[in-house]
Amino acid sequence: MKVKKFTGKDMAEVMEKIRADLGQNAVILNSKQVEAGGFLGFFTKKNMEVTAAIDPEISTSRPFKRPAAKPAPVTGKKSDTDAQTLSISREIEELKSMVEKIKLPAENYPPQLEEYNQLFIDQEVEDFYRLKIMKKLLEKWYRHEGDNKTREQLDKWVSEELLSLLPEEGFGSFKYEKKYLNVVGPTGVGKTTTLAKMAAKAVLKDNKKVAFITTDTFRIAAIEQLKTYAKILDVPLEVAYSANDFNKALKHFKDYDLILVDSAGRNFRNSLYVDQLNKIIDFNKEMETHLVLAMTSKYRDMKKILEQFQLIAVDKLIFSKLDETDTLGALINIMADCQTGASYLTTGQNVPDDIEEAVPERVIERLLRR
Repeated sequence: MKVKKFTGKDMAEVMEKIRADLGQNAVILNSKQVEAGGFLGFFTKKNMEVTAAIDPEISTSRPFKRPAAKPAPVTGKKSDTDAQTLSISREIEELKSMVEKIKLPAENYPPQLEEYNQLFIDQEVEDFYRLKIMKKLLEKWYRHEGDNKTREQLDKWVSEELLSLLPEEGFGSFKYEKKYLNVVGPTGVGKTTTLAKMAAKAVLKDNKKVAFITTDTFRIAAIEQLKTYAKILDVPLEVAYSANDFNKALKHFKDYDLILVDSAGRNFRNSLYVDQLNKIIDFNKEMETHLVLAMTSKYRDMKKILEQFQLIAVDKLIFSKLDETDTLGALINIMADCQTGASYLTTGQNVPDDIEEAVPERVIERLLRR
């Protein structure tokens, strides 16, 4: 463990010295203002003094070669060997203690930044992404030391770092570039209601000729629910029990602008679910597939769902039930993990309302205002 003190006129200058000497993996142990120079106690200048440390074994920025261990002298006495073993054990324990002590100050942030750190924790932003953002914010903070950092300025910095985690494209509503829009996802996430909202927009706002196909033959209630929406919107509905039925429905609706496909919802832990979808639905180049994830689900469950749907090319995500939770961190985590954009956010059961286009800036604004 290498520990060293650095001084400079401000924190930015000290940080540059630490990076140059110890590398990017250095950890700040302590910082304080000290007075330097002057004459007889007058005309002194305030400098920053920072104590930093680095473990050469884990540093990636400054390669470290461990010196060859010197062989212990052979004395023939067991007591000498025991003493050496005890000494080595003490040194290891001291190093462990030092490592444990330097872990805590690594997350000490200025009060204004600590507010954002706590927000990320409360919103359940994954630690890997949270610490990555906070590191960038801390660098900007000391780079602009002495500047007036308003809430608007800090929000701008945070938004920039959150945006850098998300995919650069793939956001926004369905653009009718393809004829078939398939909505998939586990049971209970609100697929059918979301599909009805999308159909209402296509019919009422975009004046499109729309039709429904449902492959959800496992729940009678699901078919009846979609029939109700189809009747209200005055659009036809076909039920596909097999791949043959599905292909017949496609031919029947060949003159329509948009065919919305409602797939069966199943337990996402059932690996046969995606295989069954592949047997019924023809995932061709004319089809766009959106995966619905409920914000009431756990982040680790969302990751499992994504794993199950790897056999299907998911073009975009839809996040439902935003009105039923106070935490939005999983939304950021998932999109950062899979680098797939989102098309819609749903915020209730009302059709055709309670749905909005997913825009990265709005998503981030929602998280910051929680």
